[in-house]
Amino acid sequence: MSLDQVLSATNISASGLTAERLRMEVIANNIANAHSTRLPGGGVFRRQDVVFSAALNNKLANTIPGREKLGGVEIHGVVEDKTNLPKVFEPGHPDAAEDGFVEMPNVFLPVEMVNLMTASRAYEANLTVLNNFRQMADQSLSLIRR
Repeated sequence: MSLDQVLSATNISASGLTAERLRMEVIANNIANAHSTRLPGGGVFRRQDVVFSAALNNKLANTIPGREKLGGVEIHGVVEDKTNLPKVFEPGHPDAAEDGFVEMPNVFLPVEMVNLMTASRAYEANLTVLNNFRQMADQSLSLIRR
């Protein structure tokens, strides 16, 4: 068994930690801009989302012929949510149109809070896996020393 195979669990968890950290940063940005009706480049803030995919590790495929093993998470980027922007009637708002309606960001705080809790729990789960692996490695080393 190669060292790469032994450490594959840590690599998978590390990629999960990186992905969930980015996801939490994007969610925090969404929450911070929940009421931003004017951006420096013009327009209204649009909610952003992180796109993940499962990474396949072809190096481990030879352990079971014809099958690929999971290799963690790949981040494909941050994309804007293209759903319609809600309109609110506020005739006194500086960004109101002639009819008195203001386009607001498509950020809904309850949804963002649930997403933030989910990302936080996934981060904690990956951290727990890394801590358990470290404890197992420490116990293995202590057995070898005896």
